[in-house]
Amino acid sequence: MRAHLLNGATADRYRRSVTEGVERVANRLATTERPFSGITPDALAPVVAAVDLDRPLGDASAALDELESVYLRDAVYFHHPRYLAHLNCPVVIPAVLGEAVLSAVNSSLDTWDQSAGGTLIERRLIDWTAQRIGLGAGADGVFTSGGTQSNLQALLFAREEAKTDEPTKLRVFASECSHFSVQKSATLLGLGPNAVVSIPCDREKRMQTVVLAAELERCRAEGLTPMAVVATAGTTDFGSIDPLPEIAALCEEYDTWMHVDAAYGCGLLASLTRRPLLDGIEHADSVTVDYHKSFFQPVSSSAVLVRDGATLRHATYHADYLNPRRTVEERIPNQVDKSLQTTRRFDALKLWMTLRVMGADGIGELFDEVCDLAAEGWQLLAADPRYDVVVEPQLSTLVFRYIPEHVAGPTEIDRANLHARKALFASGEAVVAGTTVDGRQYLKFTLLNPETTVLDIAAVLDLISGHAEQYLGENLVHAS
Repeated sequence: MRAHLLNGATADRYRRSVTEGVERVANRLATTERPFSGITPDALAPVVAAVDLDRPLGDASAALDELESVYLRDAVYFHHPRYLAHLNCPVVIPAVLGEAVLSAVNSSLDTWDQSAGGTLIERRLIDWTAQRIGLGAGADGVFTSGGTQSNLQALLFAREEAKTDEPTKLRVFASECSHFSVQKSATLLGLGPNAVVSIPCDREKRMQTVVLAAELERCRAEGLTPMAVVATAGTTDFGSIDPLPEIAALCEEYDTWMHVDAAYGCGLLASLTRRPLLDGIEHADSVTVDYHKSFFQPVSSSAVLVRDGATLRHATYHADYLNPRRTVEERIPNQVDKSLQTTRRFDALKLWMTLRVMGADGIGELFDEVCDLAAEGWQLLAADPRYDVVVEPQLSTLVFRYIPEHVAGPTEIDRANLHARKALFASGEAVVAGTTVDGRQYLKFTLLNPETTVLDIAAVLDLISGHAEQYLGENLVHAS
């Protein structure tokens, strides 16, 4: 069994096994004609269940053969130009190279004596990101598992900085289009079910600051404490960016923590043409960024950054076996002092390799391409009588709804859109997402693949229309 341990004696075996795995994946990427096979859970579950995990195959080649049937054949491939669903990006090769390196070396980024150079690379990338945001010389942060953890940690800091003995009186303000992790974080932080105040959005799906101002004033008048305002820079459904300068001014007026959830919109930090869309983010007390969305990094790669690095102390706990207090005096850089996690992957290496090979401008160019594509897609939808499109995109998301030529009730239109999405997924020809707007069913394109073209968008719209029309036609026949 020691032959399977990765070390100097097994380096050749490691090289052969990984090379074979890479060849298998490369072949799949080169030959995959659809983003999904269309397989159902009921069809795939027995195949996976039939694998006897107590009888090893003993050979990497055999295991890779088996992996074809339980995973690779039916995986959802985000690199395909007709994967248009969620905030999943195709990944850049330098980042995948970094993933291979970090997995093999297996550094743990909790303490210096487990990571050494990895610690310094992560810190350098945090400084680089903070500089791009404009948080100032005192800024700091740490890599996390994703936007949900980053938002949780930011709101933890906000709660502690609120300095109150009555947490039930704390309030968090976020737009109705904000990420569900704001609600989840409030619950995990013990703030109570009424802690999050939902602020309505305008027609562009941006937080209405007039209402925010009124709610902050009402909070103060009722003897409550405005703990934080969560501004979103790139909502999940619409890619909309809240008016950051106005929100910053209100946070200053009411002495309230300003958190910017830029999990999606962080790609603008590297954009060559759209960086002004983030103006005002430099006033934030904390910022969430997801490199695994708009920086084209493999999952996971996220970070939370704070204007005042001293606030990271709220996540600091010392263990004698790991990061004793004396290490602070000895100026030993232990990242666990800043993190909610203890053992933590060296995910920063992926971004490091990307920047060293492609540069920030290379990332920004790719993100600008998908934003340009969304603008073209919006024009296509706006001119298409079959569809109602909700809002002109700021980033790369399009939300729309199929509207039949002949009169149909809103419930029937809802069902037609739901059917079209499911039928499209089952066909494997394309993958799109869905959401609700004002209680009605809509479809969503999240465009994060620069290889996707307007022709792809047009073709998928035709497929959606075809499935929806078939559904309505069949229902009309049955009704007759």
